[in-house]
Amino acid sequence: MSKQKLLVVEDDPNLGDILQEYLAMKGYETTLCRDGEEGWSKFKKDKYSLAILDIMMPKKDGFTLGKEIKKVQEDLPIIYLTAKNLKEDIIEGLKIGADDYITKPFSMEELLLRIGAILRRTQKSEEVLSLKLYKFGEFELHYDEQYIKGPSGIHKLTSKENELIRLLASEINKLVNRSHALKQIWGDDSYFNARSMDVYLSKIRKILKDDPKVQIITIHGEGFKMVVTD
Repeated sequence: MSKQKLLVVEDDPNLGDILQEYLAMKGYETTLCRDGEEGWSKFKKDKYSLAILDIMMPKKDGFTLGKEIKKVQEDLPIIYLTAKNLKEDIIEGLKIGADDYITKPFSMEELLLRIGAILRRTQKSEEVLSLKLYKFGEFELHYDEQYIKGPSGIHKLTSKENELIRLLASEINKLVNRSHALKQIWGDDSYFNARSMDVYLSKIRKILKDDPKVQIITIHGEGFKMVVTD
């Protein structure tokens, strides 16, 4: 199994070196950058499992870098390092999709535990999206064969319908962000693509009417979710 790659962006040379050495010792392939601009450059050139970003850095601060990263790879987990435990920092980080915070000074063991917890969660999500058969209510989505089987028989699916149902079925009873769905399936969240997705959702809802225990609920301004009741 290949090592998981971590991007560490920390301008304190001592802490940066310690982080890189410690994480490498624990089995992670770690890229260390000394400022936000270098971090952005390295991020664009490689694929990472998780990023650890200091907030206060020269050239480009951690929040700015985090926003840029999330625009390109929304699902990349980010842990922010902060020297001050300010409520404003936490709120700002949450707004741009922080997965965790750790306040300096911190123990390496604590950081390691937090990294492990996040990676286990994201790995599980990747495994769910790699499934070929999804079951929900009275339905079975056969992803590879591109059809859904339900009480009234088999419904052949277009590639977009297939991808959209898989995304919903991999997050049963959980919110699927509208922008995330558009970027993952259509490539961008333009108005035209959003209207197209609404049409596909309408078609999928008609198929799911065969089982009243399965519904797709729209949450205005946020996204939608597939709700399955007992």
